[in-house]
Amino acid sequence: MVGPEQLLGGDLVSEDQQMQIADSVLDLVGNTPLVRLNQIAGHLDCPVVAKVEFFNPGGSVKDRPAIAMIDAAEREGLLKPGGTIVEPTSGNTGVGLAIVAAQRGYKCIFVMTDKVSPEKVQLLRAYGAEVVVCPVAVPPEDPASYYSVAERLVAETPGAFRPNQYSNPVNPQSHVETTGPELWEQTAGRITHFVAGAGTGGTLSGVAEYLKSKNPDIKIIAADPEGSVYSGGSGRPYLVEGVGEDFWPSTYNPDLIDEVIPVSDHDSFMMARKLATAEGLLVGGSCGTAAVAALKVAAAAAPTDLVVVLLPDSGRGYLSKVFDDGWMSSYGFLRDCAGRCMADVLGRKSDRIPNLVYVRPEQTVREAIRTMRSYGVSQLPVAKGDMPLAAAEVMGSVSELRLMERVLDNAELFEQSVESIMSPPLPTIGAYQSVDMAVEMLEHATAVLVLDGGRPHAVVSSSDVLRFLSENALEVGESAGTTS
Repeated sequence: MVGPEQLLGGDLVSEDQQMQIADSVLDLVGNTPLVRLNQIAGHLDCPVVAKVEFFNPGGSVKDRPAIAMIDAAEREGLLKPGGTIVEPTSGNTGVGLAIVAAQRGYKCIFVMTDKVSPEKVQLLRAYGAEVVVCPVAVPPEDPASYYSVAERLVAETPGAFRPNQYSNPVNPQSHVETTGPELWEQTAGRITHFVAGAGTGGTLSGVAEYLKSKNPDIKIIAADPEGSVYSGGSGRPYLVEGVGEDFWPSTYNPDLIDEVIPVSDHDSFMMARKLATAEGLLVGGSCGTAAVAALKVAAAAAPTDLVVVLLPDSGRGYLSKVFDDGWMSSYGFLRDCAGRCMADVLGRKSDRIPNLVYVRPEQTVREAIRTMRSYGVSQLPVAKGDMPLAAAEVMGSVSELRLMERVLDNAELFEQSVESIMSPPLPTIGAYQSVDMAVEMLEHATAVLVLDGGRPHAVVSSSDVLRFLSENALEVGESAGTTS
């Protein structure tokens, strides 16, 4: 007999010692640390510190509202034993909900857009969830949008409950009750600026409500992807995930936000990579968005101010994208060629036509042919939206030869929409990838679409590349002749 002591794991533990063991993984959510960003912000007079939310068990800030929304649904009888949680998500909220579901015996169906990284889909499936993937380049009201698909699944699934993080008041309230108080306590009330990405708006609005109740002078800054509605865009597709919107969620309270700072995909991704290599913080692309905005805020702040930026998630869900040199190069974010690259070819193209000429899917075949002849080009991308286009808005392509072959047999096709007879999209290549890669691609295609900063920038044909190579060879020859 052990007597007044208990045997635990081979060690003797006194009864008066308090064991620190969480009852479940859900008890580990919250109380995430603050850390100074000395390497990327050390040159500034105003200190910048980060609230590192990947310390939550699900790897993101979304664990907080996930638990709170399910708790509320259970109290209100909206989610019953054996029920199914259905939610559109960029991944992080899904993980938080999946963790709660695993603990409490619920099924999960998550709806995601096709721009999310493969790791996120695999991660949700690892928790036992069903994942439905929808196109990103459609408006919210489209039946194929991930909002519409989620609504349909709720209607079709017995015992389904949709937390609806975009309109559920429990979402921001979870941050009023947890994130806000943590920030106030951790900074001893010295916080003067809070910066975070605007997704559902729950984090920003909830933290803002709490902090401004403690000190109305605290500034709340939303970091937003260029193109999102929060910074004045239309919500057209951008590449950074989990932040920004194409509609106004009711969980976002604009009255509490003092400033919105738009940040490009390029700056977001490069900052995320810098946080990993300079600070040792492997975080996601939206963390880069927030950090870029935080540095801008700190640069204009006083030395006595304290800027806190919330880094919402881990970078482990983006290893095949933001942290993959090949992916970054293919979208024109990184240079991966030591010699001639596609940007050099673009520099030699004639300036008599715009960099990118394209047709919209609703235009007629007649209009497409007229456009090609007007600019002297033989193929065009088909895309919806205005310049600057997003890569996800490119739907297909048309070539003059193909169109003429079709209308030769059927003149009525002249008045049909381009969308009805378009070919697949042109292959894409990054602006800073090699000309040699383009040559290989052009063996199987008549042209390539060059991406720069994640956006379609120009169409380059076989003749464009041939002209560049011949001119380059001529210049090299002339240079060698002059030297000799």
